[in-house]
Amino acid sequence: MAWATRFLAAVCFFAAGVLYAPDGLLGARSGSGAGAAVTAAKVAHLLCFATSWGAALWATFIGGIIMFKNLPRHQFGNLQGKMFPAYFTLISACAAISVAAFAYLHPWKAASTVERYQLGFLISALGFDLSNLLVFTPMTIEMMKKRHKIERELSIGDEVGWSKNVKTAKSNPALAAMNKKFGMIHGLSSLANIMSFGSLAMHSWYLASKLQL
Repeated sequence: MAWATRFLAAVCFFAAGVLYAPDGLLGARSGSGAGAAVTAAKVAHLLCFATSWGAALWATFIGGIIMFKNLPRHQFGNLQGKMFPAYFTLISACAAISVAAFAYLHPWKAASTVERYQLGFLISALGFDLSNLLVFTPMTIEMMKKRHKIERELSIGDEVGWSKNVKTAKSNPALAAMNKKFGMIHGLSSLANIMSFGSLAMHSWYLASKLQL
């Protein structure tokens, strides 16, 4: 994932550059290439926003729930540990491109109040995604591995669902303490993910108001 991290860092720096100095990076918005540049920015924004929002919808409300209800718990956790870094890398890169494209299309000094709010929603989504990618997800995976080790020693974790974990934790203080730590970190990760999804949902309402069907 090292290449993905470097790519994401480059995209985020580019987005910041477009946000603060769009003409310096992408050129003035007047001239023969202005129309093509605007169209390219619109396409990039729409595709990256749709990818980010769709991936978040699937991973949060559909794919994750189906896997949890049908896979042995340790298998589910190991799969999530591989999938989530890639997932947050993807949506962070898409959010950064969306920020850059929207900032180019609506420069801050000339933007309306609504457009500034929308840029704020996009930046918020990027911030929440990056917090998950760089902070909460690595901590959650590390905590999950520690809990899996304790559970293997107790011969649990190959079942589907939480029933054996909850029952065993009542008589095992170490597992109960690990459950509490994992729950706190996982809760923060889930909250950041939901906040990002909510920010994108607010932007989807704005985009829908601009469509002419």
